[in-house]
Amino acid sequence: MTLKDAARGVRENAHAPYSNFKVGAAIRTASGTVYQGCNVENVAYPEGTCAEAGAIAAMCAAGEREIVEVYVIAECPAPVPPCGGCRQKIAEFAAGDVVVTLATTDGIEKSMTVADLLPGAFDASFMDTS
Repeated sequence: MTLKDAARGVRENAHAPYSNFKVGAAIRTASGTVYQGCNVENVAYPEGTCAEAGAIAAMCAAGEREIVEVYVIAECPAPVPPCGGCRQKIAEFAAGDVVVTLATTDGIEKSMTVADLLPGAFDASFMDTS
């Protein structure tokens, strides 16, 4: 299964009754396994979950920790970027050179690296107090 197909398919399962903005995400790990996520809205808006966060949670629940590729898709005029929080979540599990493809349901794609997506990322090196 391609990441594009996985993200496109799971997007249909999104729970977006308030915004009607369905997002699908798929990540591939170092083992080759693909994990999917879709956005899940809640009437109490801050309590929703982004598609990227859902895919990462599924990956962690399965015991994996290394993302090697990301694909995010939504029905919008231009490729949809992850929110700031999801950029940081992706950077937690992916090296700076990992490719992130942003896409529209009409077939427009834009690829960039995690480092391009989140320049100056906060990472574990900042936690070293030795």
